[in-house]
Amino acid sequence: MMTFSKTDDGEQLLDFTATEYAEMTPFVANCKVQAMRDGNVYITEKPKRVRNSPIFREDNCTFSLGHDDRYYFVFTMEKGQVKQLPDRLVHQALAIAQKVNKIIAGRVGKKGLKK
Repeated sequence: MMTFSKTDDGEQLLDFTATEYAEMTPFVANCKVQAMRDGNVYITEKPKRVRNSPIFREDNCTFSLGHDDRYYFVFTMEKGQVKQLPDRLVHQALAIAQKVNKIIAGRVGKKGLKK
């Protein structure tokens, strides 16, 4: 049996109750639900988002290598601190660049720069 309702917040709820005994493994998933006019309901699990793991992390920024072989520099700042943006952005980018230079310098050896 299936019941469809809405919460006070406007969120839609879809509850299923088994009419016969069924043994299942409980699970939690982020899903897409498509309810059809004829009463059929299709539930499809959304793929998990692959996150980049940061190479460096500073106060307001991260530097990471993405799965598409691109480097990402992400800088975040609170709304009230926008006047400090130029100084903080330059400071954080410089700190990340110095760390990257240390790694590059450490990789230069007899065989040259490793990629």
